[in-house]
Amino acid sequence: MKKLIPFAIVFFLIFIITAAFAQTKGVKKKSPPRHEYGNVVINNSSTKNKIAPVVYNHWLHRAKYTCRLCHVDIGFEMKAGGTGITEKDNKNGLYCGACHNGKEAFAPEEKTPNNEVKKNCDRCHSYGKAVAFEKDFYQFTKDFPAGRFGNGIDWLKAEEKGLVKLKDHIAGISIKRNVLRDPQDIYIKARKVGMPDIIFSHKKHSVWNGCEMCHPDIFGIKRGATKYSMQDIFAGKYCGACHGKVSFPLLDCQRCHTKGVK
Repeated sequence: MKKLIPFAIVFFLIFIITAAFAQTKGVKKKSPPRHEYGNVVINNSSTKNKIAPVVYNHWLHRAKYTCRLCHVDIGFEMKAGGTGITEKDNKNGLYCGACHNGKEAFAPEEKTPNNEVKKNCDRCHSYGKAVAFEKDFYQFTKDFPAGRFGNGIDWLKAEEKGLVKLKDHIAGISIKRNVLRDPQDIYIKARKVGMPDIIFSHKKHSVWNGCEMCHPDIFGIKRGATKYSMQDIFAGKYCGACHGKVSFPLLDCQRCHTKGVK
């Protein structure tokens, strides 16, 4: 019995140290399956109304629409659950209802050729359910250029090759925008010795985000006015507002730090 006491003490100390480390330094999270990367669970009122929460799959929507269209024109918050969507809003053509109206995309209810009413609730309210979706991620993306992390797709190359054609306008919601000339690439000096500098491409980002998604809410208009660090980005701010959540994760350092070291 006496021999077990020291072991118990050691075990307890290891447990305390591990717990403290997890609280202060964080624990590496397990990467989700590729088809789930970027998914958002929307549960503003679903559980309260005894219905399964909505699982929003970013991969399918980003293959058809620009991020700007949803987060600027339609008005979705960048933070999951921040918009406060209601069923009434959708029925009035707002938020999800801007597209899911039976014209742009499937409606909550549709009439079959036999004039019967088909409900599509489970196609959105799918959390915890075994729903067979019309589009399978792996089949849909089998010819897309591969990426190393996230959902394993290089979406920039997929767009450049014409494998995805992004819609950036919804009639009755989007306003006509003048075409702006993309600013030149920006070189951002890396603070770590030996780390390649960052080449930020306005052109690549403007295809998906326009200007409004980043300026002025995330980054100021004047160059150098916004001060941030990698810790801020890891915390989900600035570049981290997208990267690590929907865009390629921060593990893929070489996607941003691309300028050669002299």
